[in-house]
Amino acid sequence: MKQLLIAKLGSTFPALVQDHGDFEDWIRVRLGVPSRRVVVVDGRHEPLPAPTSFAGIVVTGSHAMVTEHEPWSETAAQWIARAVDEEVALLGICYGHQLLAYATGGEVGPNPNGREFGTVEITLHASAQADPLLDGIPAKVPAHVSHAQSVLRLPPGARCLASSDRDPCHAFVLGTNAWGVQFHPEFDEHVVRTYIRQCADLLRAEGESPERLLDTVRETPAATSLLSRFAQLSDGACL
Repeated sequence: MKQLLIAKLGSTFPALVQDHGDFEDWIRVRLGVPSRRVVVVDGRHEPLPAPTSFAGIVVTGSHAMVTEHEPWSETAAQWIARAVDEEVALLGICYGHQLLAYATGGEVGPNPNGREFGTVEITLHASAQADPLLDGIPAKVPAHVSHAQSVLRLPPGARCLASSDRDPCHAFVLGTNAWGVQFHPEFDEHVVRTYIRQCADLLRAEGESPERLLDTVRETPAATSLLSRFAQLSDGACL
């Protein structure tokens, strides 16, 4: 059985890493598979391996911006486009969601509705009902978010699957096995609260109340289930 690859494109706050782990650690737990089945490669510092070597790929979030066009990000975008062409199951999270869209002909930029932080309600569209990753999830679910940029235009052939009040594209599918989700299925309540507190001054400067956002935080079991669902799909259960 092939392994799953976590393509690491960023790290969380150092203090959070010390006591709670990093993006790849949270994703590995949520995938719900034995640790020996998961490989982590940091695409910022080393070449990403051949996509077809893996049953599925998860592309992490990042504190970078897709529009900064960092050399490692541009290289990762080309690699993502290759993975899509080769029909390897792929799930992009937040930055990974945006980079998937950019890599395949979409547009990414600052969210015109402003930053989205905390726990928000995601509305699944009718198109999600027949999607193998999202089918069976309730039409409205809470999900953890932390982002300033968004997918402004989907790549050709992609279908939007979900939205929120501030972001019209919170999830999309391209082809039969490449998905992007703007929200964070790997976050727990401690993580999202830490993000709000770490960015409190910035949020206040933009007219947002960190205290209000902290009050929004709650459990997100349906959103969290996406990673284990993806692991099952990658093993060929529904592809």
